[in-house]
Amino acid sequence: MLSKGIKHIAIFTICLIYADGTPVPMNNGPPIPADKSQLDGWFQANVKPCNSRQKSVDPELAAAEAGSRVIKVRMDGSGDFKTINDALNSIPSGNDTKRVILWIGPGEYREKVKIDGSKKFVTLYGSPNAIPTLTFDGTAAKYGTIDSATLVVESDYFIAANIIIKNSAPRPDGKRVGAQAVALRVSGDKAAFYNCKVFGFQDTLCDHKGNHFFKDCYIEGTVDFIFGSGKSLYLNTELHVLGDGMSQFTVITAHARDSANEDTGYSFVHCSITGKGSTYLGRAWKTSPRVVYAFTSMGKVVTPAGWTNNFHPERDRSVFYGEYQCSGAGSTPKSRAKFTRQLTKEEVQPFLSLGYVQGAQWILPPPTL
Repeated sequence: MLSKGIKHIAIFTICLIYADGTPVPMNNGPPIPADKSQLDGWFQANVKPCNSRQKSVDPELAAAEAGSRVIKVRMDGSGDFKTINDALNSIPSGNDTKRVILWIGPGEYREKVKIDGSKKFVTLYGSPNAIPTLTFDGTAAKYGTIDSATLVVESDYFIAANIIIKNSAPRPDGKRVGAQAVALRVSGDKAAFYNCKVFGFQDTLCDHKGNHFFKDCYIEGTVDFIFGSGKSLYLNTELHVLGDGMSQFTVITAHARDSANEDTGYSFVHCSITGKGSTYLGRAWKTSPRVVYAFTSMGKVVTPAGWTNNFHPERDRSVFYGEYQCSGAGSTPKSRAKFTRQLTKEEVQPFLSLGYVQGAQWILPPPTL
């Protein structure tokens, strides 16, 4: 019971939610501008070097960036190591205090690379004018789908800049069992990719789990070529569809969200969709996928319906498929599947900031060497 003379104090907590009822993380920061020409300026203003914002980034990240070291990988023997795997093996397990940058020289490295969870703060860096290629031909038949990846990233705070990642296995023909082949799997938290190109066919990119950020990248494929349960922001990234120009079924995303209680999803902002054939923006591979395209240029390769419930009409009520101010021949709203939505300005806001992936705490500018 309150004593005499003590006033009642009302405390109000503001809690934002996504349009599907999921709570929105706070500290979203300034929204991504609608004008694409302002994008780089916005990024530079909001993603400053670690040494100028140490109080706002994760403490362990600030500590790791203060003492980074560089390992040179050169195929011609002029570096510290000739292969990426040899360079990675030189990093001790349990590396969780210092950034290690693998500066990879030009050329094609035919290696299957896995960065396990015991090695945090690893960067793969290629010079922008001499971009290296990492390639392998693993398939689901030999390794299982997610372990077929040429590059597997299970560690936290990973960065890749100016790298080509490719799975060189043949294109699935619909007859060979286990022909799908992943180029990149990202299973660690707080991973960023800058100016990277990811090549494959079916299941090109396994955006598996964790918060991820892609900027100025290129991703191509055929079926489900971005799939998994990650929570990721794709900024100014080209999604290139390898249809056959006729009737082949292709789809860009297969987000694996099973419940509205899961705070995961893909947000594509100022991206472009190119290619040939006829593709869906996403299919309901799982019960409750969440995918949004905003300010995205959609070529005529995007089918008028835009999205598919994957022959599960009961999922019409549980999917969250949204678009906002997209453009191009493939963006016409009037023919879209009825279970999708054209988002309002208020509904799209949570998807238009670094806060979507808690980025203010960990996203850094791309490295330069």
